[in-house]
Amino acid sequence: MDDSKIIELFFERSEQAIVELSNKYGTRCRRIAENVLGDREDAEECVNDAYLAVWNTVPPQRPDPLFTYLGRIVRNLAIKRYHANTAAKRNGVYDAALDEIADCIPSPGSVGDELDARETARSVSRFLSGLDRESRILFVRRYWYADSIDELAALLHTGKHNVSVRLSRLRKKLKKHLLKEGVSL
Repeated sequence: MDDSKIIELFFERSEQAIVELSNKYGTRCRRIAENVLGDREDAEECVNDAYLAVWNTVPPQRPDPLFTYLGRIVRNLAIKRYHANTAAKRNGVYDAALDEIADCIPSPGSVGDELDARETARSVSRFLSGLDRESRILFVRRYWYADSIDELAALLHTGKHNVSVRLSRLRKKLKKHLLKEGVSL
């Protein structure tokens, strides 16, 4: 079903909207949550909570694109659950991705206010828009969706070492880009 029709179902307050949202995006949402959490049951709860959040915000919101809106909610809920679950433990895949990118992105404590955070986000967006398609996909899949190195190697039909080297080079480019744009790391 088309996104606009799903949104119309939300505006009609039809429970079919959740069914259609799940049919269209459920697998992708569960994958995002599972990549962050490493636990299928917690991931399923986050996805269900995300459906409820969409139900509660549409209307009045009319998100376009719908998957980006839903995916962000799922990811934020999964990260929140992740922090609650792993106060003293580590989740290999997600922690590895966070550790890799930590030197490139300012920590929340070093960003003085929301305007600085927004400018950093705009700078990262400019960086991503300057990358070739495959590099952009690689970066986003690793650091937004938390895909493992193995998954990325399979996706790109290349070796794990190649993926690791490319990600390392991308992080160095990002760091250089942010410093050039005046973002304090």
